[in-house]
Amino acid sequence: MRTDTPVQIKLADYTPYPFAIDQVDMAFDLEPSATRVTTKMSVRRLAAGDMDLDGIGLTLNRVSIDGVAFNPDNYAKTEETLTLKNVPDAFTLEIDVTIDPSANTALSGLYISGDRFCTQCESVGFRRITYWPDRPDVMSRFHVHLEANKADYPILLSNGTPGAAGDLDNGRHFADWDDPHLKPSYLFALCAGDYDVYSDSFKTMSGVDVDLAVHVDKGDA
Repeated sequence: MRTDTPVQIKLADYTPYPFAIDQVDMAFDLEPSATRVTTKMSVRRLAAGDMDLDGIGLTLNRVSIDGVAFNPDNYAKTEETLTLKNVPDAFTLEIDVTIDPSANTALSGLYISGDRFCTQCESVGFRRITYWPDRPDVMSRFHVHLEANKADYPILLSNGTPGAAGDLDNGRHFADWDDPHLKPSYLFALCAGDYDVYSDSFKTMSGVDVDLAVHVDKGDA
């Protein structure tokens, strides 16, 4: 059962977000009780104002701008927000947080279900993954890097097109996913676990071969 309450926003109160986030590079070090999420954003200013970010249940490890640790005097943090003050007009923002998917019972954000990592970001679940302007009018391109224990989580999925993948030390492996299309954070998806896979292929009318795969519970392929 979903436990979060939708946030009511009236059209009369709407103001555009004062920053554009054109590109996002996210790295997930997946551990059930201590997942590390590093988010690197290419940011440019559209209007005057502070950069207000949403975040729930996050342990903030580090904030940096253009590779330099951001002065704590220039940000304000509450249980559900992070506000960055006096930021430049164009910069790279990096935020490093730790979250506990195993303790997330809200069925929102990143959580564990049936020994698998799952996400539910609609409508405002992305703020449980990292600090972010969790609103549908902020559109970005996402590149996602996933790392996890290979025996427990042999399949690593996210949005977009699969990229590099391979083995790491200590029984871990990685997979990269790239979504070149602008999308809001509520469409972000991540899954990691052991699935049966039903595979096929498809040729488009223009002659392009497309691989298809449906991932289902073990025994259901």
